[in-house]
Amino acid sequence: MKATALAHPNIALVKYWGKADAQLALPATGSVSMGLDVFPTTTTVTVGDGSAADPEARDAFTLNGRVAPDGALVRVQEFLDLVRALAGSSERATVVSENTVPTGAGLASSASGFAALATAASAAYGLDLSQRDLSRLARRGSGSATRSIPGGVAVWHAGDDEGSFAEPIPAPPMAMVVVTIDAGPKPIGSREAMRRTIATSPFYPAWVTSTTETVGDMLAACAAGDFTRIGEITESNALRMHATIEGAFPPIRYLTARSVAVFDAVAELRAAGTEAYATADAGPNVVVLTKPEDRASVASALSGLGDVIESGTGPAARVIESGTGPAARLVGSEGTGTPDPGVVPDPEESAE
Repeated sequence: MKATALAHPNIALVKYWGKADAQLALPATGSVSMGLDVFPTTTTVTVGDGSAADPEARDAFTLNGRVAPDGALVRVQEFLDLVRALAGSSERATVVSENTVPTGAGLASSASGFAALATAASAAYGLDLSQRDLSRLARRGSGSATRSIPGGVAVWHAGDDEGSFAEPIPAPPMAMVVVTIDAGPKPIGSREAMRRTIATSPFYPAWVTSTTETVGDMLAACAAGDFTRIGEITESNALRMHATIEGAFPPIRYLTARSVAVFDAVAELRAAGTEAYATADAGPNVVVLTKPEDRASVASALSGLGDVIESGTGPAARVIESGTGPAARLVGSEGTGTPDPGVVPDPEESAE
């Protein structure tokens, strides 16, 4: 059986930072995100080659035309083991993925990657999962992949294994402008940074308490269609997360002088009458939340500060092709952009 899935990254409006249970990838707090309609990941999973009878058989993983390094392969194998357990299968799989997200740069590469893998693998192994259960499965690969399953504006609930999933929520029309300052891998991956923050930052307990309250505030703002309040919460929560991370020992600083320059430019846009609000995940790159009618002018105003890409609200993860051979059924399609052949996934990357 073979299945191909497409998924998009998401950017957290209220951040996920820290796990309550690392093994089950349960977050310490809930979070809220907006899916992007750029930077998709397309993943094909093929099973059923008789490998179950061979105890030496291994999964294979190719990314952007290259055999993935051992660390990335192990992470994919561990995730496929979860899928096989659900499916009652011991068949190994071949995974071929094209990822257009700059990997390890704090732009949610693991979110789209594991959302696409979860969607394709569950279909290839014959599972018929609800969106809720698919979101729970994706969570085990990368926390923020949970939110790329429903797409759109989504809330990821904290809780136990059964209750920690993402679902779409109503929200006003929104757009984002991605300002890529550095597309290279960050020096400290999110998983290590989370561990260090939890263990050493004196601000972390307050982060958990305040973020739990902030999720409620954001849900209320989204339900009311209050774009201004959504933007204010988004920018404030991002700065709180970075302050908490910088409080770790040794300190971890993701935002650079160029990142701060983008935050300053966004503040100037607001002062001049354009509603725009900056946020940044665990990396130097900045994403600006704005209204759809303002996204072109915001992109133009920020074009001198980095590589700028406009984005609308992205769709849910989905199977776009499935079947067993030439007669494979096309479920849907969407352009996937041009992958960077040099990008290899960071096994430590976990988007916020």
